[in-house]
Amino acid sequence: MENYIAMNRFKIKLGRESEFENIWRMRETHLDEIRGFKSFRLLKGPANDEHILYVSHSIWDSRLDSENWKRSEAFKKAHSGSSSTKGIYLGHPEFEGFKTVI
Repeated sequence: MENYIAMNRFKIKLGRESEFENIWRMRETHLDEIRGFKSFRLLKGPANDEHILYVSHSIWDSRLDSENWKRSEAFKKAHSGSSSTKGIYLGHPEFEGFKTVI
């Protein structure tokens, strides 16, 4: 079955990793309220001299389901406290979307 994978890459300032991870642990995502949602993971990647890379990884039944999530009230609720995260990020998250083929 075809699925859609939505990922956001976050460059997090060194020393702020625990704070970033706790934001994700404590947040109410409301993802289970959205049709087509299958799973979510937060991935921790490599570090360099400035930042450490994290990726949010969600699997959906379709691209349309993922896009509907971004337009939903649940999305607004899940992201309502994001202004309190200033100083953690280096730049804006970078979105990548993929349709599964195998």
